[in-house]
Amino acid sequence: MISKRAFLSLAAGAIAAAGLGLVSAATGANAPRGKSYVFGVIAKSQSNPVFQAARTGAEDAARDLKEKYGVEVKINWRTPNNEDAQQQAQFLEQLVSQGVDGVSISCSDGKLLKSAIDAAVDKGVEVVTFDSDSPESKRFAYYGIDDVAAGAKVMSELAKAMGEKGVVAILAGNQNAPNLQARVRGVREEAKKYPGITIKDTYYHAETAAEAAQRVQSVQSSNPDITGWAMVGGWPLFTKNALDGVHQHAKVVSVDHLPEQLTYVKSGQVQALIGQDCYGWGYQTVVFLFEKVHQNKKPAKVVNNFDLSVVTRDNVSQYEGIWEKWLKKK
Repeated sequence: MISKRAFLSLAAGAIAAAGLGLVSAATGANAPRGKSYVFGVIAKSQSNPVFQAARTGAEDAARDLKEKYGVEVKINWRTPNNEDAQQQAQFLEQLVSQGVDGVSISCSDGKLLKSAIDAAVDKGVEVVTFDSDSPESKRFAYYGIDDVAAGAKVMSELAKAMGEKGVVAILAGNQNAPNLQARVRGVREEAKKYPGITIKDTYYHAETAAEAAQRVQSVQSSNPDITGWAMVGGWPLFTKNALDGVHQHAKVVSVDHLPEQLTYVKSGQVQALIGQDCYGWGYQTVVFLFEKVHQNKKPAKVVNNFDLSVVTRDNVSQYEGIWEKWLKKK
């Protein structure tokens, strides 16, 4: 027969074991309530509205993850006023030194940012990219457009609008941005399918709306033979009257479908827009970061693309309401 002292000892052990079991259960992946994460988000520029949509997406993801898992998620938005890859690298280093759990970044120059991304990962900070990748770096995932396919779609829509003949100019923004380089490649490869179309040249500029509009108008004025513009980014269309002296002579197809751009479609000055999931840049990459640090889960694929949207005068009204959500006030 077991003694009273032994019985009490066994009972105490059982209670202690049960207590340990409760602690173990509470610290499982599904329920560490009260835990918190901070994710840095570094876009290319404050001046480009597409990145404000990404910011909204990141902040909405933080809210939704908190509601779903009971875990505090905070967004630290660090973005240059205008494109500056070196400043992006500095922001990344600062975020790492501040102890963030992960960073989502759109790379103005993927090669330049590779060392900063690798250094962050080596220090235990998870990194994902959006919009513009650094494929040779240690980032664990990318979310964005298939840039070559987007360029090809711009060219195919433009060829249709031009009756498959004429002279095309390519507007390409930052010459060092890998995503834009890939889109230009897509435009040029697709153009080879149309014997009646020739490519005049690729024109680069600073990624601001005013400079882009001035560039397009200047090139068109100097080259009246241009009858089509393939814009791999929608920079000039973020301003009013950007196509004065241009739309009278050339068809225009552009990437992105912001509210200002939709106005150009409705007026007939732009024939088609190739839309991106700018909101998803922020939302999906924050989800990727959370799943990686909270659940040690990676996305099934490293490179994750979304479907392209083609906006024309026939369906433009369907896209106007999207941006009311994507560009809400901060």
